[in-house]
Amino acid sequence: MVDLDDLRRQLAELTTEAVDPEFGELDLMTTPQLVAAMIDSNRQVTEALVAASTDLARAVDAAAERMQRGGRLLYVGAGTPGRLGILDASEIPPTFGEPPERVVGIIAGGETAIRSAVENAEDDVAAGRADIAGAGIGPDDCVVGLTASGRTPYVLGAIAEARARGATTIGVSCNPRSELTAAADVGVEVIVGPELVAGSTRLKAGTAQKIVLNTISTLAMVRIGKTYGNRMVDVRATNEKLRARGVRMVMSVADVEPAVARRALADTGWEVKPAILMCMRGLTADAAARALADAQGRLREALDRTREAV
Repeated sequence: MVDLDDLRRQLAELTTEAVDPEFGELDLMTTPQLVAAMIDSNRQVTEALVAASTDLARAVDAAAERMQRGGRLLYVGAGTPGRLGILDASEIPPTFGEPPERVVGIIAGGETAIRSAVENAEDDVAAGRADIAGAGIGPDDCVVGLTASGRTPYVLGAIAEARARGATTIGVSCNPRSELTAAADVGVEVIVGPELVAGSTRLKAGTAQKIVLNTISTLAMVRIGKTYGNRMVDVRATNEKLRARGVRMVMSVADVEPAVARRALADTGWEVKPAILMCMRGLTADAAARALADAQGRLREALDRTREAV
């Protein structure tokens, strides 16, 4: 059982738990004043991210290195951070064509906690360890622990188990010199300060963590060759909008007419990368697929390697 007086003293030292006197009469403000206060408060997020950019770059490289060798990227959190991890993970397959098991979100309390608060789940160190063990984490994986306070027991348990299994670990928190930073291989501390509503870390802290996750997952995908320039050439064309986007990408990169782009995409099962290779290098769909495999999926490298065939 946790000593509540000791925990109270610990929380009093956290910037995310502090009460900002500037908003001591928040409930008396007009709606325009409240909106202005919220917008002004969120400006601090960008400043905090800039201050953390060096460590964030280290986190991106750590995630990309593990994914390049076939490993997974996993997010672990409780409450809001856990839900943010699941959100980010769910958006990777349609955006970058990766299978859903490559980027995974794990939340304290399991599926129920995605929609309903299971607040006591965050205190369970053993559950954090068990969830990592159950995910079969190994040396090729990268595990990102998410907690605004930097002290959530569930997340600390998960990170400890991941490190014991040889995984690279990243800790994302919003307090300086946090326990999570000390426990992880790479610590990213985005110090956003007290919340508009004191202690409600779904606000600035949540926004900061979402941006950190966007940054890690997106830039790791860029580093492992999932884009061509800034085009999402591994997009899964699973609806009409995405198929139209695929046609536009092939047209733009290969400088071909719409009909040519559509024919190439039809031949590749609406995969953009091989369709571009077909249009630019005159390859068959099978030859384009082989060229991409030889280049480890990197379109730019495949285009360079097949230049002599033109």
